[in-house]
Amino acid sequence: MEKQKLVLIGNGMAGINCIEEIIKTDPNMYDITVFGSEPHYNYNRIMLSTVLQGDTKVEDITLHNRSWYEEHHIQLHTGETVVEVDTDKKVVRTDQFKEVSYDKLIFATGSNPFVLPIPGADKEGVVSFRTIEDCEKMITLSKGYKKAVVIGGGLLGLEAARGLLNLGMKVDVVHIAEYVMERQLDQAAANMLRQELESQGMNFLLEKATEEIMGESRVEGLRFKDGSIVETDAVVMAVGVRPNVQVAKDSGIETNRAILVNDYLQTSEPDIYAVGECVEHRGMVYGLVKPLYEQGKILAQHICGIEANGYQGSTLSTQLKISGVDVFSVGEFQGDETTKTITQYDELANTYKKIILKEDKVIGSVLYGDTKAGNKLLEMISKQKVITDEEKMMILQASSQNSQVVSMEQTDLICNCNAVTKGTIIEACQTKGLTTVDEVKKCTKASSACGGCKPLVMDLLSYIQSDDFDEVIEKETMCSCTTLTDEEIVTEMQVRNLGSVHEVMSELGWANEEGCSTCVPALQYYLGMIYPEYETKQESLFISERMNATLQSDGTYSLTPQMYGGVTSAEELRKIADVVEKYQIPNVAITSEQRLHLFGVKEENLKPIWKDLDLPLSSTYGNTVQNIKTCIGETVCKCEKRNALELAVKLEKKTEYLTTPYRIKMGISACMHNGAGSTTKDIGVIQFDRGFEIYVGGSSGRNARLGQLLCVAETEQEVFELISGFIQYYRETAKYAERTWEWIDRINLLHIREVLFDRDLRQQLLANLDHDSRQTKKVLEKTVT
Repeated sequence: MEKQKLVLIGNGMAGINCIEEIIKTDPNMYDITVFGSEPHYNYNRIMLSTVLQGDTKVEDITLHNRSWYEEHHIQLHTGETVVEVDTDKKVVRTDQFKEVSYDKLIFATGSNPFVLPIPGADKEGVVSFRTIEDCEKMITLSKGYKKAVVIGGGLLGLEAARGLLNLGMKVDVVHIAEYVMERQLDQAAANMLRQELESQGMNFLLEKATEEIMGESRVEGLRFKDGSIVETDAVVMAVGVRPNVQVAKDSGIETNRAILVNDYLQTSEPDIYAVGECVEHRGMVYGLVKPLYEQGKILAQHICGIEANGYQGSTLSTQLKISGVDVFSVGEFQGDETTKTITQYDELANTYKKIILKEDKVIGSVLYGDTKAGNKLLEMISKQKVITDEEKMMILQASSQNSQVVSMEQTDLICNCNAVTKGTIIEACQTKGLTTVDEVKKCTKASSACGGCKPLVMDLLSYIQSDDFDEVIEKETMCSCTTLTDEEIVTEMQVRNLGSVHEVMSELGWANEEGCSTCVPALQYYLGMIYPEYETKQESLFISERMNATLQSDGTYSLTPQMYGGVTSAEELRKIADVVEKYQIPNVAITSEQRLHLFGVKEENLKPIWKDLDLPLSSTYGNTVQNIKTCIGETVCKCEKRNALELAVKLEKKTEYLTTPYRIKMGISACMHNGAGSTTKDIGVIQFDRGFEIYVGGSSGRNARLGQLLCVAETEQEVFELISGFIQYYRETAKYAERTWEWIDRINLLHIREVLFDRDLRQQLLANLDHDSRQTKKVLEKTVT
């Protein structure tokens, strides 16, 4: 198949990270062209301050050199700016009169530094702090001049000021607010930071609004609106950035503060996407690395045709080292009358910790000086987890060098930006002999973005290399035929477009070419989930819902007339009785699911029996949603059973033909007497006066297990949607043969609630379920053994 043409406008971190994800998802789908306005390869803009401070060189912050672009056959045009997008002809035009066509286009144009619209802003000696060239200008200025003023007391301004100090200049920091970094820190932490920076040589002019940059042709000083003046030889503008959207706007793409996108990062124009700082999603414009990388992953999946949940926004967190001081902030860290606050200030250690709680759940935090609990706090906020007394003590106690990484689980994140876990780094160190932060960065990408996790990576390396380290990587492979986990296999199946069990085993180096009883059905299931049209040999005989049989060990077949909800009629019972008598079916039994089961049917009698019965037949063979048990047989209770029965019928019709990781048993009880045993089913519903209680993760096997309360729903429709969504999410994210309760324990019930209670996500799951059901039925109808 001929490759499509993909053009990326912007050679920055967000755009190239997205290209990496596209290549990882489907390396053969696109011919890729990249335009970058700067004359450089892709580099880490966040680390520019280290270049300015003299700690690193430009080549040290380069993320991808020319060989990377060549390896992936990417046409790179540096120092060339796209000035026009013709959406009708689907071409881009550049400032060098080049014209390139596209099938898909991605805007990753980032932001431009904001220059205060004041007199003198165009004078010689006024610079911004955004690019490598800006760093070079500031280094040149430091060689001829001694005094600089940085306008802006945010993160960028403080980093610029620190760099200028290192270059030997005297530095004033001018800030319009009452304290520095007001968007990332509360006043207490900001004042501690200011005091530390003052001790390093910075001077702060707070609550100052600049009115004019003074001088003839070049900078000589600043005049503020309060009439005061400060002399200077150079001015660094670090007052913020504005999304770079002009080309998109001129091309007719809808913009507001930035380029407007939906949950799949699509713009208002077909086949045009946007990612990064130039994007506005649900009213938010993000400037931090982690959200931009999360956007890129969703965009890559969508543009490669992989069905996935859309981007839902991100929890904002900042974990950085500013002039030698560690700071961290996340979520709603100011607090109000509805919240409670835990605060700890250690004047001797010069540390400050503040945690904001709402209903005993962490919603925000600020850490100064000791930020090692940052990742744990971010996880608590993301999972809406109630904080325990032990966790409070762990966060508030002083961190020893290795205490944080020692206590972390292997599944905990070390690098939030790139989603790198502790276990991933340990495995890389053990299998590839990594011993330095740079080696870990190149291998796993940990610390390659904002750099905030670098101290944790260093601590983890020290721990791995110590005598105390005794952790074993907990890697559960699919079976003895392979060294890969289920997740790794599914990823490779998608990336390599593997479409059969044989292809998977051949391409992924199976030890046993024939596979085994564990991996073969698992691979068949995953293929069916990735490609709903995938056909596999059925042990049951299925032609339609009225022509269905299951092969038994003695060569005969069994049939189960489908009595939706366990409800039947005299006419249906009479048909069944006549068939049993006419074809001398030897065994008839009532199942635990309240159905009649006919077994011992000879193969030559199948077609005439199907014709005489003329009834839908149950198709719940193997790993499927089983027939729902109801409490219609309860005679002691006089409760109204109609709603519960109607719900059972509706759910059975919705979920028949679907394969699942493991068979799902369901029960729907019409009242609190729980006649259907709903609390020990994979999914159970109990109706009561205020609505319906929904339980999940139960088991009525040898070791009975009570289900957990998912929620209380008010209406039948809400129950129907929540259960259907639950089943589909289980199908999409569980491992093969993983029971519902095992799956819930692994991914957390709170997370499942978050997904199901989000209406957009729930509707997407329902749409996926409908699509899979239709595809599976089509396959079954043409598969006859």
